[in-house]
Amino acid sequence: MTRASRRDALLVTGVVLAVAAALALLLARPAAGKSNVQAPVSGKDLFEVGCSSCHGSAGEGVTTADGRRRGPSLLHSGEAAAFYELSTGRMPLPNSDENPRRKRAVYGTDEIAALVAYVGSLGDGPKLPTIDLSQTDLAQGGELFRANCAPCHSASGSGGALSYGGAAPSLGQAKPEEIAAAVRSGPSQMPVFGTEALTQRQLDDVVAYVRYLRAPEDPGGLPIGRIGPVPEGFVAWFFGAGALLAIVAWIGTRAPARWSKE
Repeated sequence: MTRASRRDALLVTGVVLAVAAALALLLARPAAGKSNVQAPVSGKDLFEVGCSSCHGSAGEGVTTADGRRRGPSLLHSGEAAAFYELSTGRMPLPNSDENPRRKRAVYGTDEIAALVAYVGSLGDGPKLPTIDLSQTDLAQGGELFRANCAPCHSASGSGGALSYGGAAPSLGQAKPEEIAAAVRSGPSQMPVFGTEALTQRQLDDVVAYVRYLRAPEDPGGLPIGRIGPVPEGFVAWFFGAGALLAIVAWIGTRAPARWSKE
């Protein structure tokens, strides 16, 4: 190949690459009257794909041919229940026989909001409460927590065993909105605390106290896991009695030996 032919080949290659780049830019630009903004997420569409197999197409629940309940009705669940289950990753379940546990949420923030709004539109369930932690009473929240929540979640919020093989979950990872939603909706064996049981101000106080339990003050000394008085008493007896025995033994070695004279 001569020098001229090589020059012509390079020129043709350059022109082809330039035309290809121009076409790529034109194809990448949106057409007139169109934009790259995605359409709003449809809660109904998400529900039909990820929820209707267990809860029914209209949220009425599903019962199998053998009478087994695959999924409960959501007609009275409301926004609060939907938000709690979705934001904590307890729903959707890959298997309806599994026990819901906290895990990473399957849906994103916008998708959860769309699903919450759709489930709320199915019936007259509790709305998703709005939390204001700017002016809360921590002492009042502690009293309400110990009276209404500690019997199941323990005084430290670490969770505890329930009847029929159930368990109250730990509150260490719970976000304020999740706590409030659980209080209003009563998931699993938890009772529902409506506005008659806990006012909005009291709910704010309880949420603030649960957040405080993540890193509470320990004016009495070492927290020892904050799991209650029994292990604390055991540690006190173990180290206290051990210290006393060590002191007695030390005193015994320091005392002079006395021998009786015959």
